[in-house]
Amino acid sequence: MSDSPNYQFELKFKVRDYECDLQGVVNNSVYQNYLEHTRHEFLNSIGLDFAELFKRGIMAVVARADIQYKTPLKSGDEFICRMNARKEGIKYLFYQDIYRLPDEKVCVKAIITAVTVVNGKLGISEELDKAILQNG
Repeated sequence: MSDSPNYQFELKFKVRDYECDLQGVVNNSVYQNYLEHTRHEFLNSIGLDFAELFKRGIMAVVARADIQYKTPLKSGDEFICRMNARKEGIKYLFYQDIYRLPDEKVCVKAIITAVTVVNGKLGISEELDKAILQNG
């Protein structure tokens, strides 16, 4: 998804047994948890508290998830989720790639599209815009 080898943010994880299905690999739905946690930690790293935004009526919500599964992760695997964020119109695009460690094998390539809902209506959060643009 992102052509750049430089990422704005990265977060390391380790696969837990209960995240795997009967085939012994991470269930496809679990990858969305990894991606979401990475986005939330990214927001924290740029000074935005997801829970605090919510309390003020600002919700960043996923509008679309385009996920390509490349190589499965297994229990005990360590991996890193790397991402870049950019704004396009009213949308925020999160380009997220998951790599198994230590061999850097690509496991997932995703583009997550989010929008903001402000006080119950599709809108723009100037605070989120500023933080994303300054860190993009």
